[in-house]
Amino acid sequence: MKELARPRRLAPGARVAVVAPSGPVPEERLQAGLDVLRGWDLDPVAAPHVLDRHGEFAYLAGSDADRAADLQNAWCDPTVDAVLCARGGYGAQRMIDLLDWDAMRAAGPKVFLGFSDITSLHEAFATRLGLATLYGPMAAGIDFIKNTRAQEHLKATLFAPETVRTIASGGTALVPGRARGTTLGGCPALLATDLGTPHARPSAAGGLLCLEDVGEEAYRLDRYLTQLLRAGWLEGVRGILLGSWERCGDYAAVRPMLADRLGALGVPVVEEFGFGHCAGALTIPFGVAAELDADTATLTLDEPALR
Repeated sequence: MKELARPRRLAPGARVAVVAPSGPVPEERLQAGLDVLRGWDLDPVAAPHVLDRHGEFAYLAGSDADRAADLQNAWCDPTVDAVLCARGGYGAQRMIDLLDWDAMRAAGPKVFLGFSDITSLHEAFATRLGLATLYGPMAAGIDFIKNTRAQEHLKATLFAPETVRTIASGGTALVPGRARGTTLGGCPALLATDLGTPHARPSAAGGLLCLEDVGEEAYRLDRYLTQLLRAGWLEGVRGILLGSWERCGDYAAVRPMLADRLGALGVPVVEEFGFGHCAGALTIPFGVAAELDADTATLTLDEPALR
């Protein structure tokens, strides 16, 4: 797996667009997130449809066409230095094929940030644009608004990425060892659902795979991982980082399932790495060459996440 093009870091005064590719965004949380960005000396602008609600499907932030237009217009706007997702939920897969990937490629690289349902967009940005992205707290999320650790780690990644080249999680080794590869991943529910689509990479071979999810019972997580295994998507993976499993039931039931499904791959696996839906979530760059040390629960990037 090749390293991807790294966007430029942000500087004070940078203009950042906030978009809602998936679920509806509470206005008070959006405003609080915009205030955080202003406190970082950024110039945030909310996309025109970021507070929309779909007329029929309450789980969507407006129509598929409007959500896609907001993302594409923000990306292709030469005055915008970064595109930040407001929240996850569901809906990115419905709008992803409406994006003009040729136009977005021509617009050049810039920072893209999101997690959860945004997994599908991370994969598309990698396969269609060859671009490294950031899997981290979103602009209208509770972590982004209120959690100091999440804020500080994300801010350092955006403005001074050389200061966070080693990401130390406080996790533990599920399978000990070291491995080198290129980071990728997201929610297994989305990675499994993406199989066979135009944006899915053929496999995670050569990768350090980051996995986390929310609101999925152990048997459903088992189903997603088994699908990825049966499809051969996990063949050649170099190492695995496991993040949070919020609202997935008792971790005492989830943990042995993860060990059963992933342990046989014969690669280092670290658990409770502290990214995803947990409080104080770390920002993990995707598309960057790195070394995983499961025994010390650290991920060390070969180069800063952003140039």
